[in-house]
Amino acid sequence: MFGYDWPRLHAALNDLPAALLVVAVIFELLALATRRESFRQASFWTLMAGALGGAAAVLSGLQAEEEIAHGDAVHRVMETHELLAFVTLGVFGALAAWRLWRERRMGIAERAVALAFSLAGVGVLIATANYGGRLVFDHAAGIPTEVLISEQRNRTEGHEHAPGEGHGGDSAAASGSAAGDHVDPPGTPPHSHEPEAPAEHSHPADTPAHEH
Repeated sequence: MFGYDWPRLHAALNDLPAALLVVAVIFELLALATRRESFRQASFWTLMAGALGGAAAVLSGLQAEEEIAHGDAVHRVMETHELLAFVTLGVFGALAAWRLWRERRMGIAERAVALAFSLAGVGVLIATANYGGRLVFDHAAGIPTEVLISEQRNRTEGHEHAPGEGHGGDSAAASGSAAGDHVDPPGTPPHSHEPEAPAEHSHPADTPAHEH
């Protein structure tokens, strides 16, 4: 679909709904603190968009799960990620339906309960994102095995930099290697790291021949 397979589409659909749901809670907190109706309206519409986007992200994730090659370790993390995603969608989906039905008739106590559920939902959302990050960064989920093998081979072959280029710390490492892998801290007075010659000494005249 538009050059995307399901894992890539799932990755593309993840970020915006998560951001919208967090921003919806922030707007609601601002509305509570300032009593400004504009913040409450912003919270309402942001919540609606975030809940719809969250549903799209979960559906694409279910499809991506069927296409990702994975072993037991990835499967366990994936199941936890999926469970948390369903909980997140359930919390914010219920909040969206609740506010869609009751928005104009909510009292202070009812809004406080809705806000408490929203904050709990943000906590579950963060946990969901954490497990999703583990899938990608700890287990390379979604990356085909042949690509992983090719990339591993490419990394072991190394690469060259043009003169003056390099990764951070390369120049310091190079100078450290030239000086016997020793780097002095900034401000150290000029000095030499050449090994000192052994001190000369003499033996009595009748000392037998030997080596030092």
